[in-house]
Amino acid sequence: MSETAVVVSEPGSTGDAVVEALAGTEGILTERADPTAGDCRITDDADSVFAVGETALLALADCPLDCPVFPIDVGADRYDVPVGNVDVAAEAFLRGTYETVSHPILDVAVDGEAAGTAIADVTLLTSEPARISEYAVGSPDGWLDTVRSDGVVIATPLGSAGYARDAGGSLLAPETGLITVPISPYAMHADSWVLRPPVSFSVERDEAAVSLLLDDESVRSVPAYTPIDVSIGREISLVRPQTLGDG
Repeated sequence: MSETAVVVSEPGSTGDAVVEALAGTEGILTERADPTAGDCRITDDADSVFAVGETALLALADCPLDCPVFPIDVGADRYDVPVGNVDVAAEAFLRGTYETVSHPILDVAVDGEAAGTAIADVTLLTSEPARISEYAVGSPDGWLDTVRSDGVVIATPLGSAGYARDAGGSLLAPETGLITVPISPYAMHADSWVLRPPVSFSVERDEAAVSLLLDDESVRSVPAYTPIDVSIGREISLVRPQTLGDG
C-alpha cells in the first residue's frame, strides 16, 4: 500500500528536486501544493507533508493538517532537513523510523478580535526607525513587566532561531514555551522572558505608531493600551531531523 506525501513549496528548482526525489521512492505517491498562493490541498488522505523552504513552512499556519511535517531547507537549524537528505527522510517516512515534536500554531487577538496566526513569531514594532516606545508583557499567573525598546518579539521554539535570536534571545528547545525578547532596548541589561502561553502584551506609550507583525508580515497597526493576546490555537507535528538516521 502506498503512502501519500504532499510537497508544499513555492514553484522553483528546490521544490522540483524534492518532488523528483520522492517520486523515485517506491511506495510513495506524491502530490504538490503551494500554500503561499492560497493552495491548501492537504486533505485527510495525506500521510505526510514535506515543507520546502521557510515561506512554505510558515504558510502552514493557515492550513489544517493532521500528519507529520518534514521541514526541508527551512533555515531553522535543528529543525532543518537538507534537501540532499530527502531520500533519507523518505525512507524514514515509509518505515516509520522518525520522531516528531509538537509545535504550536499561535492565535493572536487584538482587543479580543482575531488578528491572525503565526508559526514562528509575533512582533510589535515601532513603525518609524529608532523610535522608542514602552511595552508591557504579562502572563496568566499575574506576572507583569515593562520594557522601553523599539519593539518586542514573542517567538515559538522554531521562531527562536530567527528574529528573536538576532535580537539577543536564547534558542528554545521544543515544547518549552515562548520566548519574549525586547528589540533594541533602551537599557544596558534588558531581560528576555521564557513564558508559558498564553502571553499578553501591549503598547504603554502613545508616542509613535506601532505595527503588529505575524511571521514578519505586517497585519495592522496597534493603538496604545490595547491588549494583544497570544495563545496556542493548535499544534503541528514537526519531524526531528536528528532521528532520521543521517544528516
